[in-house]
Amino acid sequence: MNRPKFVRRASAAAIVALVAALPAVAQFAKPEDAIEYRQSVMTVMGAHFGRIGAMVQGKVPFDAKAAAENAHVVHEMSLLPFSAFGPGTDLGHDTKAKPAIWKDPAKFQAAAKDMQQQVVKLDAAAKGGNLDAIKTAFGDTAKACKSCHDDFREK
Repeated sequence: MNRPKFVRRASAAAIVALVAALPAVAQFAKPEDAIEYRQSVMTVMGAHFGRIGAMVQGKVPFDAKAAAENAHVVHEMSLLPFSAFGPGTDLGHDTKAKPAIWKDPAKFQAAAKDMQQQVVKLDAAAKGGNLDAIKTAFGDTAKACKSCHDDFREK
């Protein structure tokens, strides 16, 4: 598939980051490194999710190819941040993570998994190119994101 250069780079970076994230505990020299990593991943994911949202809301013209490319990046990024919520990453470096992440890790992991499952559906809908299907999947993904933010992220 012939994808724009930025998508190829983002995809390659996501794959490299995914492979690097496997031994996550060992990869972060300091807790601040893990915090910066997860915040960076969330920023990229949010930017690409927002691009789809602008199409869904009619703020920009619908572009099926751009929606699919952005959904793919969101999907890849959704796999990365959760390994960076390890011990010692609950404080410092302007984290907005709530203590509930470490007090109830099972609930946090369940919320992460739900978001990831919704993102898979968004990615599939975007690949299909049907705006109505994308709207539905986007709404479900947004609900999963909001739920996690409500429980685990400071405003």
